[in-house]
This record gives sequence, structure tokens and C-alpha cells, in this order.
Amino acid sequence: MRLRDKHGRFITDLRVSITDRCNYRCVYCRTGNDGAIYSELPIADYQRIVRVFVQLGIEKVRITGGEPLLRKGVVEFVRELSKLRTLEGEPLDLAITTNGHLLAGLAQPLKEAGLRRVTVSMDAVDPVKFAKITRVSNGFDNVLAGIRAARRAGLDPVKVNCVLLRGFNEDQIVEFARFSREEGVVVRFIEFMPLEEDRVWSPVVVVAMDEILEALNSFRPVRQLANSLSETARRYTFDDGLGEIGIIAPVSHPFCGHCSRIRLTSDGKIRTCLFSLFDHDLAARLNAGASDTELAGYIHSVVDKKEARHHIGEPGFEKPSRSMVHIGG
Repeated sequence: MRLRDKHGRFITDLRVSITDRCNYRCVYCRTGNDGAIYSELPIADYQRIVRVFVQLGIEKVRITGGEPLLRKGVVEFVRELSKLRTLEGEPLDLAITTNGHLLAGLAQPLKEAGLRRVTVSMDAVDPVKFAKITRVSNGFDNVLAGIRAARRAGLDPVKVNCVLLRGFNEDQIVEFARFSREEGVVVRFIEFMPLEEDRVWSPVVVVAMDEILEALNSFRPVRQLANSLSETARRYTFDDGLGEIGIIAPVSHPFCGHCSRIRLTSDGKIRTCLFSLFDHDLAARLNAGASDTELAGYIHSVVDKKEARHHIGEPGFEKPSRSMVHIGG
């Protein structure tokens, strides 16, 4: 039976974190220190879990972290997942989210293994600002090379995610518009969410969707593109049709009503929402010898608890105990 929550939403999109290690220390995510490391499951356990989810109607699998390209065996993992078929007999829509630092050397092997798409996190097209945000001095050239390698490998459309923080990179909006047009990538701006380790989030730091659109229109007039209900981004192009911009606005324009996603953390916990206050320990049941049928039953029971929406900015809002890097992007 397909996964469907009590609010009537079918769950078709699984985000699987295969590590919470990362080689960057982005200011909106990590502290200046190493941060806590939870644990990683054996790759074979992720493969089994994904297989069970696919039997329950999952159609899209996105591999995340941490930085997933740090995980030994990631290409082989993709190759095994590419053998799975949806309930309709179609190949999975396999994607990966990466900071791009190691992508240049892995784009072609990942494509050959069955990866369809890649999203690269890149928060400035100015190398100095990039280093300030990532706290890595030699990253910009590697990420740019990774984006270009992904395009050459045919991992289209290559998406570039930029988290906007006031005081850091709001002046990069127009520069990213140019980048989209020149590099042939989809740039997506993401409103800063309260998922950072340092707990510095506040509404004043958020660069909201209306402000982003105003900046884009100052460069060239934009027009909205059609998108499916479950898409997180509102899509735009410019008046001449060159370039594509997405805006993911969970703070100012929530899209919870059409959410089709569920997440698996690197230590095997199910999270029904980024802002959930609860973990659901699937790995413990797997390690205790549960059958696939028993795992599927537990997954159904967890999905039934999926929250109707998040409560960012509302009185009494509680930040989740885990930060983004420990949940999986």
C-alpha cells in the first residue's frame, strides 16, 4: 500500500543522508568547530531501507548529507539504487545534493552509475564572499569546476542552491541571475531557515521572496513558469527566456500543504518534517532483525504522524534538536 499521511498527502520523495560529515563549515549551518557526529549506517543498510521505501510508492530518491561525496562507496550506492523500479516499473528519479567540492572528479562516474540530476550548494559567485560563508579558503574554484563537469556529464538540469543571509550575500542575487544565464544552470534561492547549529536565526536575517523578486526585476523583468504542486520552488525566467531562477520560500510562503517528502538521517532515523521535534528509529528495528514487512509497517505508522505544517515565526515555535547537517538536506 502506498504511503499516504493522515492529511491525504502521498509520500513519493525520499531524502537519504549517508553521512553527517562535511568538509565545509558554512555559517548558516555549522559552528566553527567540528560539531557533533552521530553515526553512519553501512551502505548496505541504506540500500535495504530505500528498497523498502520504493515498495511503498517512493519514486524520487535524493542522496544528501552532510557532504555525501565524502562517503566511500557513493558511486556503487547509486549504481545499486539505479536497479530499483517504482511501482509503475519506472527507474527511480535519482539525484544528489552536494557542496560540489569533490564533484569534478565524480560527475561522470555518478552519471554512468545511474544518477540523473545534481544540485550544488553555492552561496556566492564572488570568491571572497564564498570563502567567508563556507569558511574554506580554496573551495570556489573546485565548486565551479564541479558544476561545469556535471553539465558536461549530462546531469541536467544542474541546479545551484544559494541560501541567502542578510549581511552576507544578499548582494549576490543579480550576480547569480547572470550566472544562471551564462553557465546554463538553474539557480535557486532559499530563504534562511532556523536549522543552524549556532542558533543565530532570526526573521531579520531572512531575505524573503518578495525582496528576491524585486532584485531580479531590477536586472531584467521576470515571468513565472508553471510548476507542479509538490515542487518546493516557484520557478521564474527572464523576459527573453534565458536563464531559470527558483525561489524556495518556506519562511514567507510555506508550501507544507503539498509536501510529498520524508527524510532518513545518516544514523537511520525517519524525520517526517525538517522541523519535526521527533526522530523515529528505523535503524534500531533493522538491527533487531525486523523483516522488510515489519519495516514497511513501521514506516506506515510513522508517515501517519507527519505534521500538517511547520510553525516558523509563530509564538512558541521550537527549533528542532538537530541542525540541517545532522538531518540531511
